[in-house]
Amino acid sequence: MTTELTPLGVACNLSCTYCYQHPMRDAGNVGNKTPYDMEKMFAALEKAGGDFLVFGGEPLLVPLEDLRKIFAFGFARYKKNGIQTNGVLITPAHLETFKEYNVHVGFSMDGPDELNDSRWAGTLERTREATEKSHANLRACVERGLSTSLIITLYKGNASPAILPRLKDWLREIDALGISSVRIHLLEVDHPLVRAKMQLSTEDTIAAVRELVALETSFSKVRLDILTDVRKLLRAQDDDVTCIWNPCDPYTTEAVQGIDGQGNRTNCGRTNKDGIPRLKADVSSFVRQVGLYHTPQEYGGCQGCRFFLMCKGQCPGTAIDGDWRNRSEQCPIWFALFEELERQLITAGEVPLSIAPDRLVLEPAMVQLWDQGGRTSLRAAREYIAKQSQLVPAGDHPHGDAPHGDEHGDHWDGP
Repeated sequence: MTTELTPLGVACNLSCTYCYQHPMRDAGNVGNKTPYDMEKMFAALEKAGGDFLVFGGEPLLVPLEDLRKIFAFGFARYKKNGIQTNGVLITPAHLETFKEYNVHVGFSMDGPDELNDSRWAGTLERTREATEKSHANLRACVERGLSTSLIITLYKGNASPAILPRLKDWLREIDALGISSVRIHLLEVDHPLVRAKMQLSTEDTIAAVRELVALETSFSKVRLDILTDVRKLLRAQDDDVTCIWNPCDPYTTEAVQGIDGQGNRTNCGRTNKDGIPRLKADVSSFVRQVGLYHTPQEYGGCQGCRFFLMCKGQCPGTAIDGDWRNRSEQCPIWFALFEELERQLITAGEVPLSIAPDRLVLEPAMVQLWDQGGRTSLRAAREYIAKQSQLVPAGDHPHGDAPHGDEHGDHWDGP
């Protein structure tokens, strides 16, 4: 699990209209109140263990000298580093540093020219200039042989029916460039104006995603992780899916570990809807998933959904009405995507977890584990339950189903 290091908090050189970090900026919580402390950050990274990603806001606002120290720290321990950037501020010196310290460079861009106007730089002229710099630096990273990936957010400006062909052409160019990993984000809406001006209709979003599903088959290198992840989840091979598919407590956000400039442990910024970057709670809870499982869909829950185990109500940062206790407001879109890929797997002769007989055993077992504060992958849980069923003769289990919690006080520790 990668840790996000944010030396400068959410400070950024751009002002992307839809940015989920705006509530923090609006509340005045742009960055740390005191300069970042390298020693405190390094101590926190040592304690967290594992590789990390330099994040923001825009992490390239950190002076290059300090970035080099951070990357030297990461390279000495893990032989690799990572950074997520809009790419505007990359210089030849940055490229040399990335090469020297084996830095994976993730770009956040929404397309060429006007398709990237979402990433606003103050005026239309400066925005287009910034977009040109981002694209030039993307190509420069690939030409230098740097590991490079891309995050694209779908919105009216790049995925509405009249514009989507341009986005598809650009993705073909990205494929020809040699980039293999592209992450598709659905627009996260935190303000009524963003919803009115930028959000695609549910129908147009579903249509765009379906076209991207079809387009991926023509790529030689590019794999869209939104599709890869859904296939993995339907196959219960989910050990390395991205954070949005993990059970998430907005006060601990286990899938995203953050460290700020003072070495404090922080949460994923997507859950900071009130603009307060809260520190991590000491105890994890998966009460959201347990609640969604038992709550009828008409009340914001997921009860009865055959894709619940895979989706888990999706990211709390996109919950209905901004209330993390509800399922994602993007539910119709995700449901349509799961249906599409479910159909593909069935046609290919596979049995997706969504229609597999053991889902009805696995589902209550996973909910019980979450209720106890535990978590595991679908793959590990499925293997554990299959093994247990082979050890217990048919009919000998007291309830004839998965390990359970009841008045006898027994519990499932999980695999």
